[in-house]
Amino acid sequence: MKYLPRVLDSELDLRLRSVGATLIVGPKWCGKTTTAKQKAASVLEMQDPDLQEGYLKLADTKPSLLLQGDKPRLIDEWQLAPVLWDAVRVSVDRSSEKGLYILTGSVVKDDSKTKHTGTGRISRLEMLPMSLWESQESTGQVSLAEIFAHPANSVDGARGKLSVEELIFATCRGGWPSSLQVRGDDAKLFVAEDYINNVAEVDISKIDGVNRDPQLAAALLKSYARNISTLATVSTIRKDVLSVREVSAPTISSYIEALRKLFVISDIDAWCPALRSSTGMRSGLKRGMCDPSVAAAALGSKPEYLLKDFKTFGFLFESLVMRDLKVYSSALGGKLSYYRDRYGLEADAVLHLKNGRYALIEIKLGSSEIEEGASHLLEIRQLIRKHNQTERQCPLEEPSFLMVITGGSMGYTRPDGVHVLPISALKP
Repeated sequence: MKYLPRVLDSELDLRLRSVGATLIVGPKWCGKTTTAKQKAASVLEMQDPDLQEGYLKLADTKPSLLLQGDKPRLIDEWQLAPVLWDAVRVSVDRSSEKGLYILTGSVVKDDSKTKHTGTGRISRLEMLPMSLWESQESTGQVSLAEIFAHPANSVDGARGKLSVEELIFATCRGGWPSSLQVRGDDAKLFVAEDYINNVAEVDISKIDGVNRDPQLAAALLKSYARNISTLATVSTIRKDVLSVREVSAPTISSYIEALRKLFVISDIDAWCPALRSSTGMRSGLKRGMCDPSVAAAALGSKPEYLLKDFKTFGFLFESLVMRDLKVYSSALGGKLSYYRDRYGLEADAVLHLKNGRYALIEIKLGSSEIEEGASHLLEIRQLIRKHNQTERQCPLEEPSFLMVITGGSMGYTRPDGVHVLPISALKP
């Protein structure tokens, strides 16, 4: 089947030229192995049931033999034999060559099972399911990199590719590569449903050997989905789950941590500049998942239902935009946070670059909400300017640009300079 290029391809190329080994992590089924195979000259598939027993025995006796093969050598699901991590590190130490190994894994690395962190030898890349640009559902007429380089340039006339109906379907289907390869809308939607079933019934217990209740895991996933794109606390999520069964706060926290290690949960941190009194800041985690389809499947929300419930779809749409912004910003060496205070002022996303530049972004599904989103962004920028007038010793850099991302079809730049852009017109 045809390989659809991923944003991570160029990041992987850079690391293969710069360091001895690269670790690609991310949720199952997001395409890590397929992407790694595009660059690998040989492959070791640790999960191969016909060969796994032999591989594990060899790992116990002489793991360096498993590293033999043309380079770069891909070691898929390396965590099945954690000793391979240290074997790779030693091999990199003994060689001056770059791009020797690519490791892939669907769980967060357990440092207790390895002797070395890999710092300086093994670079880390996180992969997400496909963005709309990668699944070829965005026109890509506007580039984030270009806006940062030329923030005053207009985005007038940029057109999105998806209608509301198509956007809802893309949200429920998600960015799973396999969902693009099956026939029929029902089969495309089933991929995400099957994913969360596997997480609840198998993966959440397999991750660390702790026997967890699949029903409780499913209830937790549903609660997380209900609270997607909000600042819901663990106690709020626990109250949801209590309707299914009695459960302690520590147990809920352990389930959430297991889902984090599986990359199912992907929360967003707060950006807390000293613009107002610290007591006015909201600094909790914004609840997020690796893909909006996970939330939709956990809620049992079908596209036809969401067409009648735009309130629920609004939260799922924000999750989709955040996924895409994470993918695109990774190519720029960026990271995401959010801003919110008790006065109701917010920016759904704050996109930071390594060089200190950043952008304030609001996410609004419908055109009726654009004015509110733009007003929030302009007020935050004004707060920053006031701060800089009074705190000259520690000024804050102003945002490079302000943007409202919508589910609409047409992009434009407002007279006040705020860019309004459909998510299906954006690319890295």
